[in-house]
Amino acid sequence: MFGLEALDLARIQFAFTISFHILFPAITIGLASYLAVLEGLWLKTRNDTYRDLYHFWSKIFAVNFGMGVVSGLVMAYQFGTNWSRFSDFAGAVTGPLLTYEVLTAFFLEAGFLGVMLFGWNKVGRGLHFFSTVMVAIGTLISTFWILASNSWMQTPQGFEIVNGQVIPTDWLAIIFNPSFPYRLMHMATAAFVATAFFVGSSAAWHLLRGKDNPAIRTMLSMAMWMALIVAPIQAVIGDFHGLNTLKHQPAKIAAIEGHWENHGDEATPLILFGWPDMKEEKTKFAVEIPYLGSLILTHSLDKQVPALKEFPPEDRPNSTIVFWSFRIMVGLGFLMIFTGLWSLWLRKRDTLYTSRPFLYLALWMGPSGLIAILAGWFTTEIGRQPWVVYGLMRTADASSNHSFMQMSITLIMFVVVYFALFGAGLGYMMRLVRKGPKISEGVETPDGGPGKKRTPARPLSAADDSADADHGDDDLRVTKEI
Repeated sequence: MFGLEALDLARIQFAFTISFHILFPAITIGLASYLAVLEGLWLKTRNDTYRDLYHFWSKIFAVNFGMGVVSGLVMAYQFGTNWSRFSDFAGAVTGPLLTYEVLTAFFLEAGFLGVMLFGWNKVGRGLHFFSTVMVAIGTLISTFWILASNSWMQTPQGFEIVNGQVIPTDWLAIIFNPSFPYRLMHMATAAFVATAFFVGSSAAWHLLRGKDNPAIRTMLSMAMWMALIVAPIQAVIGDFHGLNTLKHQPAKIAAIEGHWENHGDEATPLILFGWPDMKEEKTKFAVEIPYLGSLILTHSLDKQVPALKEFPPEDRPNSTIVFWSFRIMVGLGFLMIFTGLWSLWLRKRDTLYTSRPFLYLALWMGPSGLIAILAGWFTTEIGRQPWVVYGLMRTADASSNHSFMQMSITLIMFVVVYFALFGAGLGYMMRLVRKGPKISEGVETPDGGPGKKRTPARPLSAADDSADADHGDDDLRVTKEI
């Protein structure tokens, strides 16, 4: 059907499930750190605005965290069901790395998540803040191990092959493989930027509808400061990442650039737009800027960038896809930088919260970070093709021996279940966003701890009629509904 084989359906299924999954960890990473900052600011200033925002975003964090865990389980099972040959070949490396993620990050998050979500009136302020920080650190540790595993597949080292299987010989070399530092920083920063625009879009939505209060303004202000500072940093990290990719995966860079061949000693131009044609081996309708490709990728005006025709046709990534996915990511990155700069200009004019054109831009930029993450992952993963472990194992040799019919049925089931389940979850999360933070004026949160009146005899057995307790009850209802 449509010229597809079982392998193609397995790849589509993996791409579909990981595209859903990656959205949730990205927001989880950003929101966990955002919550830690909010609670820290509240402890330092006793400004109730930070506390109200903490309670508001902790509910959204809980929903997002739950969906991330569920979608992540599916990803783990697929390695054994659809990619068993890959697991047999590289499981001695990827298996322990994913196990380390569970033993460190997941256990850390699970251990402190309950205190973070339900312990506001049940434990002391210091312990609650410590729990929030531990959850935030746990999300970053999880990112560390997942990116170590995926980066090893991009730039493998620290192993030997014995009887057709990868055997680890140097775990430090495996973990800290050549692309890992750049990809870790790039992904973590992308999560922070994506969360900033998600938060900023939420604030813009409320301001455009006339809901103007200190909590909403603080949301927008903090989000735009993050965009202003971190989005340009992300561009610099991306540049270093590109140089690293040029060194270790030159075919990927050639495909991203739509660059087919070098001419004599001419510098490589930058193709802004065009349509790479894999059959005709050229980029049609190319709009080029001379020398700029060499300047960006080699930081010189005379060095050339490797071209696609320098690689055998069977070793070339699909330039048509990665050419445009990369440009979507970069284009959104420039829009993020522009939004941050515009916010600074409006802030100086004292119109940040009243400029409707800017608020509409901030609103529509809400999903931009997540779209950029997806585009970046498509670029990274499709650009690695035809290899599942770069230079060692081809994707065609990694899949399980399933039939076309089997893969068709499971793919259809995944599409139906995912849109129903996660569609409902995302809808509920957006209803929480539209509700906005609950403002409590002049209510002081009591200390918990041993011997205090509000210390529960068993988990969640205590109830309180204060405004803060209402927040805790809301958190409990949110988690039950998950």
